[in-house]
Amino acid sequence: MKFTCSVTINAPKEKVATYFANPEYLKEYQDGFLRKELISGEQGQVDSISKMYYKQGKREMELTETILKNDLPNEFIAQYHHKFTDNTMRSTFITLSENETRYDAEIHYAAFRGFIVKVMVYIAPSFFKKQIQKWLQNFKIFVEKS
Repeated sequence: MKFTCSVTINAPKEKVATYFANPEYLKEYQDGFLRKELISGEQGQVDSISKMYYKQGKREMELTETILKNDLPNEFIAQYHHKFTDNTMRSTFITLSENETRYDAEIHYAAFRGFIVKVMVYIAPSFFKKQIQKWLQNFKIFVEKS
């Protein structure tokens, strides 16, 4: 499954990319984000691996992030592994004007594991896109207020 989400942020591209690159800000726009722990490599660099932890209700969720490309402030590509899904996210930042940047997130889910996740993909595929779009909108609000 592939889809793209976009948001226009009223801020210069360099500012947007700076906030995007700092893992300390993830809690500001990703619901349930708890922490990010570097497992190997150098933070933010290609081939670095981190664990990302989220709380959903009473349960914790863990993702493994592997950075594939970091060409910020223009582009960032990472692969995410969860016990039920594998996806790649390509984030691009495009200058629209001096104080306006478009953030595009291209998501490609390569694998779905588990009965419930497969059923969700079949009956409500828009759920995945809505979650990413919500995070982009939250990011826009956070950057514009900062």
